[in-house]
Amino acid sequence: MKKKLNLNGNSILLLITVILFVVMYAAGCIVYADKGFTHLQTFLNILINNAGLICITAGMTCVMLTGGIDISVGSVVAMDCMFLAVGMEHWGMKSPVLMLLVLLIGVVFGVVQGYCIAYLEIQPFIVTMAGMFFARGMTAVICTDQVSIVTDELFVKLSNMKLNIPFNIGAYENKKGILQVPYVRITVVIALLVVLLIFLMLKYTKFGRSIYAVGGNSQSATLMGLDVRMTKMKTYVLASFLASIGGICYCLNTMCGTTTQASGLEMDAISSAVIGGTLLTGGVGNVGGSLVGVLINGTISTLVKSHGKLVSSWANIVTAILLCFFIVLQAVLANIKERKKA
Repeated sequence: MKKKLNLNGNSILLLITVILFVVMYAAGCIVYADKGFTHLQTFLNILINNAGLICITAGMTCVMLTGGIDISVGSVVAMDCMFLAVGMEHWGMKSPVLMLLVLLIGVVFGVVQGYCIAYLEIQPFIVTMAGMFFARGMTAVICTDQVSIVTDELFVKLSNMKLNIPFNIGAYENKKGILQVPYVRITVVIALLVVLLIFLMLKYTKFGRSIYAVGGNSQSATLMGLDVRMTKMKTYVLASFLASIGGICYCLNTMCGTTTQASGLEMDAISSAVIGGTLLTGGVGNVGGSLVGVLINGTISTLVKSHGKLVSSWANIVTAILLCFFIVLQAVLANIKERKKA
C-alpha cells in the first residue's frame, strides 16, 4: 500500500513538471516566434547547452533518492575540464587516455566520499563540501590560467561533430535562403544514453530498488536484509562517475578549462532534480523527471535571452521561485500521505 502511495505522489509531481515545461515552452513559441523559438533547433540547443548538466543531475537524483546530497559535482567538473585542457595542451597527452583518467578520478573521488558518508557516518553535506573545496583547489593547482583546447584533433573533432536529425525533420530556410537542418552534438547522445541507463537501472535492477528502499526508510531496508552502507557508497561512486562523464561533456561544449568553470553547477543539478519531482528526504523521484527539470531550467534561460532586455539573473530568480513552489508542493503531498496512513 505504501509503495502505491509513493508512486501516486511521484506521478503527481512528474505530471506537474511536464505540464509546466509544456506551458513554458509553448508560451515561448507564442511570444518569441519571430526570434526563432518555434524552430526545432532552439529546443535542441537547450539539450546541447545542458548535456553535461543532464549527466550530473542523473547522478544527483540517485544520491537524493537515498536521502543524501552531493555539492561537490560542480567543482569536480571544473577539475575535470582543467585536467583535460592542461593534459592536452601542456602535457602532450592524448584525449582518449585523459578521458579514461578523468573517469577513474571520478570513481576514486566517489569511493572516498562514499566511504566517509556510508561507513564513517559523516553527514553528506560536510563530506561533499570538503570534496567541493578540494576539487576546486586542485583545479587551481593544475593551472591558474584559462587553457583552451585547440591541438588535439580527436577532441576538436568530437566537439565540432554535428549529428543531423534524420529526414530533415524541422528543417527551415534562414533569411539568406539557406536550408538549416537541425542537429545535435555527440554530448547530447551521451547525456540521453546516461538518462536511459539510469532509468533502467533504477526501475529494473536490485541496486536501483535498494536505492529507493534506503531513501524511503533505511531502518526498514536493513530489516529487509539490504546492505544500506554499501548501497549508499555505490550511489556516491555512481554520482561522481556520472559527474566525470558530465565534465567531459561540459569540456566538449566549452573547449577550455578555467578555475571558475561550472560555478554553481551543483545547485543547478539539485534544483533540476527537485523540480523534476525528487523528494529532498529521499525515496521518491525518477531520472525522467530530473531530465524535464533540466529542460525547464534551460527553457527559462532561453526565454530570458530571447527577451533581450532582461539580465541573466532573472533566470536564477525564476528558478528560485519554482524551487520553492515544488518544495512546498512536496510538503503538501507528504502531509496528505500521512493523513491517509492515519
